[in-house]
Amino acid sequence: MPELVAKYECDFSMAKNIVITGAASGLGWALTQVFYRRGDSVLLIDRDHALLDQRKQELGDLSRVCFGVADLSTTQGISEALSCIHHHYEQVDVLINNAGITHRSLAAETRPEVFTKVMFVDWQAPVELAIGLLPKLRASAGTIINMGSMAGWMPVLGRAAYCSAKSALAQFFEVLRSEERDNGVHVLMVYPAFVNTNIEKNALGGDGNNAKHARSTIGGVSEPMPLAEEIVKALDQRMPRLYPHRGIWLASLVWRLLPDVFHVLMRRKFSVELQ
Repeated sequence: MPELVAKYECDFSMAKNIVITGAASGLGWALTQVFYRRGDSVLLIDRDHALLDQRKQELGDLSRVCFGVADLSTTQGISEALSCIHHHYEQVDVLINNAGITHRSLAAETRPEVFTKVMFVDWQAPVELAIGLLPKLRASAGTIINMGSMAGWMPVLGRAAYCSAKSALAQFFEVLRSEERDNGVHVLMVYPAFVNTNIEKNALGGDGNNAKHARSTIGGVSEPMPLAEEIVKALDQRMPRLYPHRGIWLASLVWRLLPDVFHVLMRRKFSVELQ
């Protein structure tokens, strides 16, 4: 069994059971608070043991909360996360694949292990968790929520691995949605733009260490809590996709209709990546 932060009995008999990866900070923590406030049971999975302990203190009433430590950048970590979920929940109603990682480095200057790590956290882990929990999600007619990105359908300088992983994520779960429709499993893909979370603060550089320059953005940077509330509303309505930022639609149209123009604009906006 993986190391568990909380050593107590949990009663999950009444509320929906929600699993959130990357739950200790940013959007994951905001989602935890929204579900917690409305009376659901939440299992927080994160690699940061100390931060999970802090969240345990902040939540106070732990009768509907459990915690699991797992590093989803490794095969062992994914296995530990699945073991933790099966240990706590006989039924899973919602799996939220929120944990993610990015990088800021030109493809030619990025080590292969950085590509591998980004792909593992952003694609491999969500896929393995979803497939591992499919029997329970089928039994509950449950939902899989994935955090996609505009980078999954538009190129972004300095994010070759991230764009690839998010594109693969979208394609996999669009296929899974159709394949599991008759089994009652719902898939919600969320496509935010720039959100104020630790994924950018912890971005990798080409050498695998922290990126040395700040990220470039298009438009404003939104806060996690309003997005978390939108996601929960979309879940309740069993929406297939959520596009929280309208400005991204314009960028996507430019990419589809005028790809050469998009590349010129992107190179200007993300010029720091070329320096």
